Amino acid sequence: MLTAEGNTLNIGDRIRILRTSQKRTLQEVADGSDLSKSMISKIENNKTVPSVAALVKIAQVLGTNISSLLETEEWLNAIFTARLTAEQNLTKTDKGYFIYPFGTEYHQKKMQPMLFAAKKGEVKQHELSHEGEEFIYVIEGEMKMTLGDAEYLLKAGDSMYFNCLQKHGIMPVSDEVKYLDIFV
Repeated sequence: MLTAEGNTLNIGDRIRILRTSQKRTLQEVADGSDLSKSMISKIENNKTVPSVAALVKIAQVLGTNISSLLETEEWLNAIFTARLTAEQNLTKTDKGYFIYPFGTEYHQKKMQPMLFAAKKGEVKQHELSHEGEEFIYVIEGEMKMTLGDAEYLLKAGDSMYFNCLQKHGIMPVSDEVKYLDIFV
């Protein structure tokens, strides 16, 4: 089952360290990322886990990428993650879905694979756009994918590859959906 208790990414610490090392204010990051100063503060204090779109915007403002915000300090050549580890460490975002970033220990990676899980009725209606490309592969369940003006029903085994500048969003159709999302 999906739970939020006890699961934190502690990316807020990394964001705060990067922001302060650049001698930037909370307001500057908020203005550049279209988020409130209060939200940036909550993220930096690990009181909320931002959506992936918010992380992308914060990373852009700070002159880095989402992978750098999620990485730990280690330099490893290969990272193994057991399915159970990923599923037990899903963290709930402010949009109502759960995420687990794979390979956070891998330094300077060129892509960011993430496990997403969402329950019907818990995801807030939203659409977002950001730089980069994305690949989604549905592991189990069904979800509605909005991409621009088009709507797609994705079932287990279906995938979608797209330019992230297009407005996009997901909504679970089945009680629960799990999918792999890879950002480049």
